[in-house]
Order: sequence, then structure tokens, then C-alpha cells
Amino acid sequence: MTASPVLPTAPRPPCFGLIVIGDEILSGKRQDKHLAQVIELLGSRGLRLSWAHYVGDDRAAITDVLRQAFARSDVVFSTGGIGATPDDHTRQAAAAALGVPLALHPQAKDLIEQRMREVAAEQGVPYDPQRPDNVQRLQMGYFPQGARIIPNPYNRIPGFSCDGPGGGTIHFVPGFPVMAWPMIGWVLDTHYRALFGQGRSAERSVIVLGGIEAVLTPLMERIEAEHPGVRVFSLPSVDHPEYGRHIELGVKGAAEAVAVAYPALLAGLRALGVSLGPELVRP
Repeated sequence: MTASPVLPTAPRPPCFGLIVIGDEILSGKRQDKHLAQVIELLGSRGLRLSWAHYVGDDRAAITDVLRQAFARSDVVFSTGGIGATPDDHTRQAAAAALGVPLALHPQAKDLIEQRMREVAAEQGVPYDPQRPDNVQRLQMGYFPQGARIIPNPYNRIPGFSCDGPGGGTIHFVPGFPVMAWPMIGWVLDTHYRALFGQGRSAERSVIVLGGIEAVLTPLMERIEAEHPGVRVFSLPSVDHPEYGRHIELGVKGAAEAVAVAYPALLAGLRALGVSLGPELVRP
């Protein structure tokens, strides 16, 4: 008897992650705006954010977070810490995480020098590349060896991208939203257009009035086991102004799978004899 051929498994689309770097976020001096915006940038392209990580301006901690991210097959955006002041550690941490030296990127050097010429012209002074502040600005072009440029439409000072040993990539952009967000959009549109739409999913849920998660858990486990690719979620609330104590219980995943799993979830809830409120549908 001839054994059936083993069919190759389709590669898993990459997960998207976000790393937000900066003491000012963790101390509360500034409110993070990147998380919501990256979710929006991905969502508008039919993609979704899988995880996010916050880390302060500590080089060892940043290196550890980046090393872990480089070891995965994810696409990651890192915001903040790529300047050239003493509290900017991201470029050095990225090089340490990859085990490569920092090197002045020739294209970054050209872009930074172009920006310095523009600033000198705006100020009405001669451009002096040896002026100490201009020499310092070139430090922003030192990236981990092998990095690629991310153009900055705001002031030309580029970000950079590096590939990790696990097959993933981290894209490093400034912490300023006015720079970071268009740069992230450029990365998505330039490098990941083929993935657009792969993160779109459907979601259907129902309000379970007075629900108890421990009672509903076996049903949730059964729905996930019987409907691969569908995730069951439970959002309890104890003081909702309209529903009082309740659980929003639902399923999310590909629209076709949700269309089958959700009626099974409702049937299981009715079999348990629980009280149901309104149903919710989210695209």
C-alpha cells in the first residue's frame, strides 16, 4: 500500500508586534499614542496587532526585549530611543541584540547631511560639517551593520530595519508620532502589501446576563475544540449600567468559521438555561 504524500503546510502569516521605548511613557509624563495608532494603521490594511511591549530607557532591558523579538518570526515596530542623546539607547541595544557593530550607514549620512544643509540655509549661516553639533547629529546615522533605511518625510532623519535570526524583522522609528506614523505606514505599504487583508476577521457575541465564567468554561473549550481557527472570548462585567453583572461571550475568527461556530455557541448557552441579552456583531 502506497503511503499518501505529506502535503506541505502553508506558512503562517507573520504576527505584528509593537515595542514602545521611553521612560516618559512609563512615568506618565507622556501618554502613549502609538498603540492605538498602530492598531489603526494595521486595521485599515486588513492586518492586526498581536502583541505590544513597553520598556524604559535602560539599555540592558531594551537589549533583552529586542533579542527576544529578533528570535521570533514576527514583524515588529519599535518606537523611540533612536536619537543621539545619552538617554537614547535603541540603536546600541539593537546592535548588541544582533551581535553586530554599529556603522555609519552611507545613505543615512547623506540624508542627515542634506538636512543639516537645509537647516543652515534656513538660519542663513554657512554649512559647516565639522561644527560640533553637526558632527553629533551624524551619530543618528549609526545603525547595526546590515540595517536598511526607513525614510522620514518630516525631517529626513531616517529610521532603520534589521532582520533577526528567527526570520522576523524589527523596524525602528522615532518616538515622535508626526514622524513615526507615516514611517510605519510606508513600511507596511512598501514591504507587506501582499499580506493586506489577511488579518481581517469577524466577531459575534451575546450578552449572558448574570453569567458565571466557571459554568461557561466547558462550553467555551468545546467550541474551540470543535471549530479550529475560532477563538472564544469572555468579557465579564460587574457593574454595567444597563446589563448589571454579565458576560459578553463570543467567537472571533474567519467569517466562514464564525458563521458556523456562533450558532453552536448559542445552542450550548440555551442548553445551559442561561439568560441571554442582545447579540453583538463586529466586522
